[in-house]
Amino acid sequence: MRSGRRRVSPVDALLTGALLAALAACSGPGAGAVVTAPEPAASPVPTAAPAGRVLPSGPVSALAVDPVTGTLAVAVTGPDRVLLHELAGLAAPARSVGLPGPATALSTVGGTLLVAAGVLTEVDLPRGAPATVRPGGSVRDAVAVGDSTVVALGSQIAVLDARGEVLRTVAGFADAARLVVTGDGVVVLDRGRTALSVLDPAAGEAGPALRAGEGATAAVGDRFGRTLVLDTRDGELLVFAGDPLLLRQRYPVSGSPYGIAYDARRDLAWVTLPARNEVVGLDVAGGEPVERYRFPTVRQPDSVAVDPGSGQVFVGSASGAGLQVVDPGQVVAR
Repeated sequence: MRSGRRRVSPVDALLTGALLAALAACSGPGAGAVVTAPEPAASPVPTAAPAGRVLPSGPVSALAVDPVTGTLAVAVTGPDRVLLHELAGLAAPARSVGLPGPATALSTVGGTLLVAAGVLTEVDLPRGAPATVRPGGSVRDAVAVGDSTVVALGSQIAVLDARGEVLRTVAGFADAARLVVTGDGVVVLDRGRTALSVLDPAAGEAGPALRAGEGATAAVGDRFGRTLVLDTRDGELLVFAGDPLLLRQRYPVSGSPYGIAYDARRDLAWVTLPARNEVVGLDVAGGEPVERYRFPTVRQPDSVAVDPGSGQVFVGSASGAGLQVVDPGQVVAR
């Protein structure tokens, strides 16, 4: 049974002084030395059968679930396209939407799918035609904030209006690659400096950059307004919160963590471990993460998504080993 009390992690007190000093030393989104972002670890040959069931699929580059329309979006390569599955009938043929390049990120808002694939492709789910937006750079990620769309372009961030026109840009990033919506703002993960900064889309301004480990690659928000970040190089889950941002928790996750998804109904962060061909479910409701699940996966599990309604977890193989569907309630928890 989950306790209602929130525990305070002892690591918070140990890190506070160093974190405040690091924050004070940052002067903007471009602060810090440029680093090479880690790639997902090459997975070994699996030694265990994947949990749940596996559906045939090409190499998966990104996943997203839209609870409004009951759609699972699966971006695959060779050829580059996004497959739209009905959650109620995953085995049925999926609708295919062609892309101009491999998708690096998917996000959903109010029944619309945002596909970052060099350009921005907007798909009105479940049956609408795609529309292409070219904001003047290579789109790495995109999220909706109110009536605007915020787009990560590597060296800068663009804020688009409802027609796809650029309202303003924010420069100074090395490799802005992931965006997390937090209220009216957006947390930007700069992989090139393994750092986070908070962007105000309305003002077109970004706050000071805060270092996020030694090789941060992925980030997601939770219902507490925190940002959960994977440090792939050091094998850690980092939890940031506050304004300005501060690192609140550090939790070791060995196996080269790379993909992350969050289930707001169950407060579970699902993290893929390509070096182990595993996915782990971490309860993040308390003062420090607690492992609740650990399942064997398809080979090269670089991406993951979760259906907040059913709790089903979807793991995509970047090597073409298939799309894995796991119902944690039907598998014995670790």
